[in-house]
Amino acid sequence: MLTRKQYELLVYIDNYLRDRGISPSFDEMKEALDLKSKSGIHRLITGLEERGFIRRLAHRARALEVLRLPENSDDDAPETPNNVTSLASARKTPHRPTTVPTAFSDNSDAISLPLYGRIAAGTPIEALRDQSTMVQVPAALLGAGDHYALEVSGDSMIEAGILDGDTVLIQRCEQAHDGTIVVALVDDSEATLKRLKRGRGEVMLEPANARYETRSLSPDRVRIQGRLVGLLRQY
Repeated sequence: MLTRKQYELLVYIDNYLRDRGISPSFDEMKEALDLKSKSGIHRLITGLEERGFIRRLAHRARALEVLRLPENSDDDAPETPNNVTSLASARKTPHRPTTVPTAFSDNSDAISLPLYGRIAAGTPIEALRDQSTMVQVPAALLGAGDHYALEVSGDSMIEAGILDGDTVLIQRCEQAHDGTIVVALVDDSEATLKRLKRGRGEVMLEPANARYETRSLSPDRVRIQGRLVGLLRQY
């Protein structure tokens, strides 16, 4: 049986993965559970891992995978805080892992997406729009809406678990919440994959690598082209 905090953290991680396609940072988990230090999060994650509810993916930052959810009903579960959705609602939408291998066996459930080209996770480069190249994607990775794929070039998003050579799956949209990883078109000429932040009348494109600086731009220079919903990786 899980402790209340273990249960709350498991729900939070599962919902975050389904909403954003990556696992939350330790600071985000600490804030969500109203803990004073990240050491408490480390202990909770270790406990969940030992009980077989989650696993840490090796050699990747911010890489947690939910393996299973408790079998108990909401009546048996500890009370959850307001910012954590109950497991009953979480179970209504199947969990999507952050990555899948590019080779998968059942092509009957595969969807063909246009692979537009390479997008920078470092210095912005032009996103090539080559409709002739397609990539097969498991249908379970995609939700509603129109999607396309891009190949990542660079290492500025490695702390979000996005590596050079990954194929990112993008849902087309023109608006996104703060904290979402988006494809941003800058000055109608260069595209980049970054975390979106807003403040003081500026749009900030934030990398997930301490070696890179956040770019602050006026809103009229940035257009959102889509948001990250998953990725494929060749092992």
